[in-house]
Amino acid sequence: MNLLLRSIAAGSLALAAAAATAQTVVQDPWVRGTVPQQRATGLFAQITSPTGGKLVAASSPVAGVVEIHEMVMDGQVMRMRAMPALDLPAGKTVELKPGGYHVMLMELKRPLQAGDTVPVTLVVEGADGRRETVEVKAPVRPLGTAGGMQHRHGQP
Repeated sequence: MNLLLRSIAAGSLALAAAAATAQTVVQDPWVRGTVPQQRATGLFAQITSPTGGKLVAASSPVAGVVEIHEMVMDGQVMRMRAMPALDLPAGKTVELKPGGYHVMLMELKRPLQAGDTVPVTLVVEGADGRRETVEVKAPVRPLGTAGGMQHRHGQP
């Protein structure tokens, strides 16, 4: 009986340790809709990593290329550029939004219309070097949603 109780206790501790392993949370993901012949759009969301880390990669079956980007002022001109990673400070929410950090979906394989859902896989590297994949199902919102800022990749 003593062995059985020890096995149950060990199993309970293992479950508690697994539950304590914090996972990255992605809230309110969405993708901006496109028009015919438009080859790029953005994924926006709020990302929180309880233990900290960085967003290091992303992919989606609707895009040939997916990159992490930021919009920055260069003198009087707003420019977009790719980033190798986006820091996710422990417990702080990082907002991906139009005109700021975002995930760029390029070489789109088809137009994205309001009401569609876009699957995106995000890869987060924790402070301990371990990688976590987060599967996101992002609804497509109409073109012009949330800020209305429209830009072309590589152009101000």
